[in-house]
Amino acid sequence: MKGRIRYTEEFKRDAVSQVKDRGYTVSEVANRLGICTNSLYKWIRKYNKPVASRKEEVRQAEEIHRLKAELARVIEERDVFRSGDVSCS
Repeated sequence: MKGRIRYTEEFKRDAVSQVKDRGYTVSEVANRLGICTNSLYKWIRKYNKPVASRKEEVRQAEEIHRLKAELARVIEERDVFRSGDVSCS
């Protein structure tokens, strides 16, 4: 099974710029860069949004990540308490 390739934000912005600013087609850019067209279309949608909107999405994603980590910690604490491993003196 192939692992996912993580592209930098700079790489993504450059790929989108080739389509939007330089007039290349999505398939031309995707073939030249060795990426799938679906990824490039997704990046185009992402970078067409206003900067404020993108920042809000990033902030929300960070908050979701933080909340998931906190929930995992609380569930672990609850499970330890339920199993009776903790003595209350």
